[in-house]
Amino acid sequence: MENQVTPEKKKKSLIRTVVVSIVLIVGVIFGYKKISYALSHESTDNAQVETQITPVLPRVAGYVKTIAINDYDSVKTGQLVVELDDAELQTQLLQMEADVKASEADIQNAKASLNSTVVGLDVNKGDISLSKVKLQQATEDYNRNKNLFADQAITKKQLDDSRFAYEQALQQEQNSHTDLGSAQSHISVIQASIKKAEAALDAKKAAIEQQKLKISWTKIYAPQAGKIGKRNITLGQFVQAGTPLFSIVNDTTYWIVANFKETQIKHFHEGMPLEFELDAYPGEKIEGSIESLSEATGARFSLLPPDNASGNFVKVTQRVPVKIAIKDINKYRGILRAGLSADVSVPVK
Repeated sequence: MENQVTPEKKKKSLIRTVVVSIVLIVGVIFGYKKISYALSHESTDNAQVETQITPVLPRVAGYVKTIAINDYDSVKTGQLVVELDDAELQTQLLQMEADVKASEADIQNAKASLNSTVVGLDVNKGDISLSKVKLQQATEDYNRNKNLFADQAITKKQLDDSRFAYEQALQQEQNSHTDLGSAQSHISVIQASIKKAEAALDAKKAAIEQQKLKISWTKIYAPQAGKIGKRNITLGQFVQAGTPLFSIVNDTTYWIVANFKETQIKHFHEGMPLEFELDAYPGEKIEGSIESLSEATGARFSLLPPDNASGNFVKVTQRVPVKIAIKDINKYRGILRAGLSADVSVPVK
């Protein structure tokens, strides 16, 4: 029995030795490859696919009249996506246009009054010329009668009559100058009021143009091509200006942002080739290159950046965002989605 068991044990021992040896060899080879890869590459799984996401915001408040898109629809640049009810704005526009017409009529009346006053001014100038002639005649008659009265050729009443005529002509001449000054002042007032009314009319016309602009804003168009995200509005809903309605995801431009530790970027430079793998599609190796490195760590862009000068200091390894361009992006456009996680590996040796 012992002779039969011994060879069997030897056989099992040999198999065990072979298996252990194979496992050790495979482990050594695998470990060598891993260590060799780790020594010649810098890797991180803190990476995501990024793209341009543009929010669609109304520029005026109003009730949603029509919605031309659904969740996750594709849209083109300039495509009508939402329309707000503009009935109230249109009514306001009609009122403003009527107000402009009334202002234009007032200006026309003021200009007619100005023309009438200018004509009256010419009449006043004629009256002044006439009053000067009458004054000259009355003056000569008065002076002549004074001499005649001194020679006792006329009566005292005739002298008084000529003096009264002279004083009346003098007063009329003064009144003519006063009327002329008043007419000139009135013209200046009318001209100033016309300029003021014309300025107000220009302001009202500008307000009309602004109103028309607001009415045009009730039609909301896609600012860029891409795919709609989740809609945040329904028909008949009242939205305020600046309220996000939904977002448009650019489906033509993608890149990767990988957050490497500060101890990993020593040998990084723009244009450096690399490869990455999306968690959603394991085994799919995609090539790319470093496009740029951030000038600040990710912590600097946080809402409350850490201040190492306050409190107890605990050193934490910082991460630097690295923007990665995707090679042959059209080939992988069907699998790229904003926000997908990725594993990035950069050969540095």
